[in-house]
Amino acid sequence: IPVPAKLVELYLDVRRLTEEQVRDYSEPSSDKLLLDLHPLEQHVFTIVLDLSETLVYSDWKRERGWRTFKRPGVEAFLEHLAQFFEIIVYSDQQNMYVDPIVDRLDSKQCIRYRLSRGATKYVGGKHYRDLSALNRDPSRIIYISGNALENSLQPENCVQIKPWKGDVEDTTLLDLIPFLEYVGMHRPADIRTVIASYQGHDIAKEFIERSKEHQRRMQEQKQHSRFWRRS
Repeated sequence: IPVPAKLVELYLDVRRLTEEQVRDYSEPSSDKLLLDLHPLEQHVFTIVLDLSETLVYSDWKRERGWRTFKRPGVEAFLEHLAQFFEIIVYSDQQNMYVDPIVDRLDSKQCIRYRLSRGATKYVGGKHYRDLSALNRDPSRIIYISGNALENSLQPENCVQIKPWKGDVEDTTLLDLIPFLEYVGMHRPADIRTVIASYQGHDIAKEFIERSKEHQRRMQEQKQHSRFWRRS
């Protein structure tokens, strides 16, 4: 049975529209999610932070509905690291959720950019953070999340931390500051190599242990050099 030409055209139009909608939903809203860094900031590293279970935790109870809680130390964490890094929040939530939370969380405007679901890449039914779309040198990007290895397309840039679900005694963010401050001040050639060297370890704890070991070796060298000078 011949199919009318108009029906074929209608089918093709509907198919094209559907494909465009799927592409818009699955691809980041732009090839470059962030503006170019200022020429004087080309050396600056970028910290990308997840929102839920990383900086905040949202909880629902029948008697009060939804409430969002700030992770202990989050404001001090942001304020201190803004001295060394460009800070980005990258969430898979809608911007109607992200924006008001970041507004309340970041009263001192330490966060330069906030990216929400429209900036993620939709793959296999899940929204992923695509760090390659940030318009930043991948050797200078650190992605920190309670679920980093599950929701990023670049695991080599990921620092996985303990997901936060309301523990008021949590010190995870504050514990990370010494390591991140060291990175921000010393600017390693490729942060991915540094992250790989901590694979299988808690970075915050391991960094302290390595720092102590380095100090011990330096002290031994000083004592050794004093011995030879006396001789």
